[in-house]
Amino acid sequence: MPHQAEAQVDACIDVSLEDDRWIDLEGRAHAALLAVLTHLDLDEGEVSVLGCDDARIATLNAEFRGKPTPTNVLSWPSEERAADTPGAMPHLPTAPHEVEWGDIAIAYDTCAAEAQAQSKPFDAHVTHLLVHGILHLLGFDHENDADAQLMERLEVEILDTLGVPDPYQESGA
Repeated sequence: MPHQAEAQVDACIDVSLEDDRWIDLEGRAHAALLAVLTHLDLDEGEVSVLGCDDARIATLNAEFRGKPTPTNVLSWPSEERAADTPGAMPHLPTAPHEVEWGDIAIAYDTCAAEAQAQSKPFDAHVTHLLVHGILHLLGFDHENDADAQLMERLEVEILDTLGVPDPYQESGA
């Protein structure tokens, strides 16, 4: 009997929409958070998500990363949880006071353009980016090959539980 089916987890998502084109972002974000919690065997987590457009995310990207261009997703972790060595697991939250993981912003325009260019369903691409952003909040990164391999493996495993195909496999014939 898998422990995931028995797990009692508390996934709290606070979604703010600045772009009316986002449909069911809250549902997708909640499913992504729940899947991450279950896969990493965590009891609870709270994440805020901003659904915006390219103009807003470009402003945020300029302000926080010095890059005045749109991007698909940005993450602001509430705490530094990075691993001590490349490819190792980050310091995942374990104490009750560590339930607030941070904030994510996701841009509709860039997500839609990427999904179309990659011939992927929009919902699958957005779900991937939400899982990706949530993992960033937990200290996962892709700054070096070892960290990238760990993060991508977890993304693929988590997305599989949501019925989303491996985003790193080439689509098409």
